[in-house]
Amino acid sequence: MDGRTEELRHAHDVLAEWYAQNLAGVLERMPVERAMLDLFAEMTLAVGPEVADVGCGTGRLLPYLAARGLSPRGIDLSPGMVEVARRENPGFVYEVADLRELPLEDASLAGVVCWFSLIYLPPGARAPAFAELARVVKPGGYLVAAFKHGDGNAHRNGPGSRVSALGIDFDRYWLPAREMADRFVAAGFALVFQGSTPPEEEEPPYGYMLVRKTDADTT
Repeated sequence: MDGRTEELRHAHDVLAEWYAQNLAGVLERMPVERAMLDLFAEMTLAVGPEVADVGCGTGRLLPYLAARGLSPRGIDLSPGMVEVARRENPGFVYEVADLRELPLEDASLAGVVCWFSLIYLPPGARAPAFAELARVVKPGGYLVAAFKHGDGNAHRNGPGSRVSALGIDFDRYWLPAREMADRFVAAGFALVFQGSTPPEEEEPPYGYMLVRKTDADTT
């Protein structure tokens, strides 16, 4: 594991309890996010129920997905996050893994959720990561992603931030929607829907993208 990945894993081990305390119930206050997950669930169920939340954090989305008929599992880089997920949202399978090397068979899932989990990919890791996500999705299956709009360059939290106060920091990469779409297409997906929050509501604005795995195996 390279140093950047180790830093990211350690930071989220430290953040796991904070996430559990502060993100519980957030989805109920975000109608756009619920609408995207609902759209994903309805379309994915036509392919099958088996989905994975890759970068699941505390597992907060899994009960929501399950309530819509899906059979979700959680995967996260951070052992600390997975430990909290098993406690806070039990009854699901959770695994510790890097999204660039998923412990899943080829074409084994009807869908994948990447909820702000692609914002940690440095430039050299993006193509392999998107290809790995495509590998595990069945032809005709779906992937839904939430991300933050930006220039694709690395951002650190900096002095005075919440995470710096905890003695941690890590790189984040907010990608433009055009790059997100291009990388999905290059990996073998077709764009189905995209949207974003108004700039005045979030800084940086949040983006949402639903893509469908093409029938041709391009991975």
